[in-house]
Amino acid sequence: MHRVALSILFSCAYCSAQTRSVEADLKWLTEAPAVSGYEAPVVSHIEKQLAGLHPQHDNMGNLTITFGSGMPHRMIAAPMDEPGYVVSRIEDDGYLRVVRLPQSGLPPHYNEMQNAQPMVVTTRNGSSRSAVIAGLSIHLQPGRANIPDPDDIDNMYVDVGARTKAEVLGSGIDVLSPIAAERSLVAVGMHQWAATAIGDRFGAALLMQIAQALSHSKPTGTVTLAFVTQQWTGSRGLTRVLQQFHPDELIYLGRSNKSQVQRGSSRESELPAKQQPTLGSGVVLSVSTDRTSTEDDNWSVSIGALQTIRAAPILMRGYGPPVPLPRHTAHLSVPVLYPLTAGETIDSRDLESLSHLLAEYLGIKMKPVTVEQRSATAYPSLPPVPKTIPSNESLLKLLTTVYGVSEQEGMTREAVQHMLPAWAHPTTDDSGNLILHLGSSIGPGMVFMAHTDELGFRVREIDPNGTLQLDNKGGGTTSFYWGHPALVHTASGIRGSVVALPPNFDTAQFHFPTDFRTPASLNVGASSSDEVSQLGIKIGDTVTVRKSFYSLLDRRVSVRSLDDRVGCVALIYAVWDLGEKFQRNVTFVWSTREELGLLGSVAYAEAANKAGTVPATVFAIDTFVSSDSPIESHRFADGALGEGFVVRAIDNSNIVPWADVMQVQSIAKAHHIAVQYGATGGGNDGAAFQRYGATDVALSWPLRNSHSPGEVMDLSDLDALANITAALAREWRTK
Repeated sequence: MHRVALSILFSCAYCSAQTRSVEADLKWLTEAPAVSGYEAPVVSHIEKQLAGLHPQHDNMGNLTITFGSGMPHRMIAAPMDEPGYVVSRIEDDGYLRVVRLPQSGLPPHYNEMQNAQPMVVTTRNGSSRSAVIAGLSIHLQPGRANIPDPDDIDNMYVDVGARTKAEVLGSGIDVLSPIAAERSLVAVGMHQWAATAIGDRFGAALLMQIAQALSHSKPTGTVTLAFVTQQWTGSRGLTRVLQQFHPDELIYLGRSNKSQVQRGSSRESELPAKQQPTLGSGVVLSVSTDRTSTEDDNWSVSIGALQTIRAAPILMRGYGPPVPLPRHTAHLSVPVLYPLTAGETIDSRDLESLSHLLAEYLGIKMKPVTVEQRSATAYPSLPPVPKTIPSNESLLKLLTTVYGVSEQEGMTREAVQHMLPAWAHPTTDDSGNLILHLGSSIGPGMVFMAHTDELGFRVREIDPNGTLQLDNKGGGTTSFYWGHPALVHTASGIRGSVVALPPNFDTAQFHFPTDFRTPASLNVGASSSDEVSQLGIKIGDTVTVRKSFYSLLDRRVSVRSLDDRVGCVALIYAVWDLGEKFQRNVTFVWSTREELGLLGSVAYAEAANKAGTVPATVFAIDTFVSSDSPIESHRFADGALGEGFVVRAIDNSNIVPWADVMQVQSIAKAHHIAVQYGATGGGNDGAAFQRYGATDVALSWPLRNSHSPGEVMDLSDLDALANITAALAREWRTK
């Protein structure tokens, strides 16, 4: 620990507490994208909140508020921007290409961790559009010798749902539109918060609190609060305010970035080796190896001890000579876990320590940062039971936002049953499959099957230090999930968490495991197994990354678990469409545990064989993992979004008889339903029935970015799939 003493003057009376909490400010600030140079939305919000204090703009977009007059002139500055991307080119097929801001200075795997993630693009008029960065589908990579490097920005394509460049431009998106990660603030445990860019916004949240406190006090000398822009791109905003105000003292509130200390430097031996303070350990004083001889290392804070670490300079290297920092300068921060990821995390107790330090420095009283007791978030309730057939889109939105990891699919099953017509009375077998039989039992039987489970994790073990060890439930690329916020599904509700990263994740030596079965671990904000228990988390609870339903352009949507909630919707639609008096021998099955190896369908097929009710044909409805993406090989799986449902003629588990492919095509053509056919990877539920004599006719829809947080589909393909399901139930003829 290193003690520093600031020359502090306490001449003003303590002010009254503010009415707005740090958490409220932090929530808005972290949820508002603000790529360097595009901070206007955050500036507008801060200006509105502090309008009575007459904030001032400058040519860089910096926002400053000055209190008092005379000497000394103290400045407290905090950044508003974050790393991100801007559109650099719009392809003819509607994909966006990007340049990163900043182009260097971020961890080696920063680009890779954005792949297959939801993004937000800002248009020319300031509105927002949802987007997804293309990601490689694990089903399509076996056998490829030259898989695209996910860290290479040349392999980054942003999907806004458009088919053409004209559609993109018509939406207001243009070259130079900023692109940032979609995000929301997540409460982790009893003291932590996680969010994209939270390490870039905690300082601004504290400045807003300081401004409120200073409005009720009379500081000694002059105090300027500076919300600065473009910190990530050359510290241009901070440079501008220093040039304008020439403060005597500067406290900079912002993340501590790693310093590249040269061996043999005169300062190398003066600094401790520790680089990553732990959450809850207090305020961090970042000391740069770039400090000038005019800066005073003995200027320090008289309250408590600070952790001192080596860090990059406050003023990043830019063009032109650097502006000299005041002799009395301090870079204060808080520990950040998993920095520069979607799951970067800070601790409210560290913010409280920093807030108290600043209050002492200024001689003011600030509202405590501590948070109230956090309870689990309740599971959302289902909408009213429909009286008429719901739209396919509304069904899809409901089912995809319900969680149901393999083996824990009760909520999905309940949602499916809830959305069926009142006359439908499905049953549930011992494997959890939801089964609805229509018509008589005479004639060749048909089974339509779609699975209710989704990817996720199961809590396998709780370590003494409060870390959770997880088992994978289904396959997905590790970089899509590690380092991202997640949800623990407990008996009492949902708890926030972050899928952990190893300590060396931000080094060039680290690489994400290619085997999706690699065990993962989870940070739930606990420091002991007892604290985990107090959160209501137990072994066997399931974990998923968060998901939301995003509408893209041209009736395209993105949300995790389209695989296979789309198939579930098609079955629900067909039941409504066929009606209570339908007479053919048809059974609808919403199966379980498909992602673990078709386990639900295997159990159902075995039971049907024992009962002598094996169907003649099984229509297994599941994803057609599509290569309709610039980063995929187009050698196969070439099902185009928006061109209709797909006959999944060949996959790793089945080959549909050519005559049956043609019969599906014939029925689709008769009903003017758009149809495609092709070969893809993966297996389907119908494969479990082949050994008992059933024919597996696999049906699908094209899906981009399979098994990722950013799955993308076209709603017109869902309509085609739903319509063909009902048509086949009515007209299919067994050969």
